[in-house]
Amino acid sequence: MPVIQVKVKPSARVSALQALDDGTYLATLKAPPVDGKANAELISLVAKNFGTTKSAVSIKAGAGSRTKLVAVTSE
Repeated sequence: MPVIQVKVKPSARVSALQALDDGTYLATLKAPPVDGKANAELISLVAKNFGTTKSAVSIKAGAGSRTKLVAVTSE
């Protein structure tokens, strides 16, 4: 079960997930950081990028922070 570190930038123009040179990821999200909308969009984006379902992706740490640890399980 890989755990990735993701730096999140909410309220961006486009949603994208890109790998950085240091092994972390940068996620730009259209959703604002209100009522968990950005976290929900992040889970969808990571699932799509890794070719898995949304239920296989979970935020392990940093749900209220811009730097998050996201776990991706294989189903």
